[in-house]
Amino acid sequence: MSDLPLLGVALPTKELEHFRDFILSDDRDLELQDFFDADLLNGDWKAVADRAKGLLAGYAGRLGIHGPFWGLNIASPDTDLRAIMTRKFLQGLEVCEYLGATQMVIHSPYTTWDFNNLDNFTGRSAYDRVTENCHLTMAPVVRRAEDIGVTMVIENIEDKDPDIRRILADSFDSPAMAVSIDTGHAHYAHGSTGAPPVDFYVRRAGERLQHIHLQDADGHADRHWAVGEGSVNWYAVFRALGELTIKPRLILELRDKAGVLPSVAWLNRMGLAR
Repeated sequence: MSDLPLLGVALPTKELEHFRDFILSDDRDLELQDFFDADLLNGDWKAVADRAKGLLAGYAGRLGIHGPFWGLNIASPDTDLRAIMTRKFLQGLEVCEYLGATQMVIHSPYTTWDFNNLDNFTGRSAYDRVTENCHLTMAPVVRRAEDIGVTMVIENIEDKDPDIRRILADSFDSPAMAVSIDTGHAHYAHGSTGAPPVDFYVRRAGERLQHIHLQDADGHADRHWAVGEGSVNWYAVFRALGELTIKPRLILELRDKAGVLPSVAWLNRMGLAR
């Protein structure tokens, strides 16, 4: 069973002590969840980062953070708002550099409305305008990420089109931009908006996929349930993952952290991951 994919976890620093042995025993991938908070980024974030560093002494796994996202849309056409967002993402990268993190999760700009309306315009493509606005916001962030060796992964939120984030990431022509999938978000889009099933998102991301949030859901809402509690077809998801030549970070992102170890146990019993 040791050849099964190794699971990681998303945690706030306050939970690290409880899961320290679980993480360090196999150097599991870890995503710190504290640093999406705007107030923390504007305040004493180094105190939280130092606490995490102390708890992770001896850790040799792949470390990442969830970047800022509340109220942010990287495709905003407003110049003033873009400047604020650029600054927030640069703050996230400052945290990455301080921690030695090599990945930062950011959110997709695409909505369900976009899927139905981006072709509903004459003249210059609305797709192109969205991409241009993303570049205006993120170009200095991408350059900084390249300098410090961080990859930003674009996570699906409302995305109904499984290709659109990969196309956006590719447009930057940079190793600092790649693709993330949240299984619960994809399952919501499948169940509530008619999007393809989760395994299709994996296949469409292909070799650009560097990060996955694993959570179970019911296709109606963003549940973040323990794996096995919802209706995601995990066999199909891990079959699609097995077709890749790369090893994206497989991050359990659960609302109730008590579900982390049971999720690992469930996936292990099914012969899917460890």
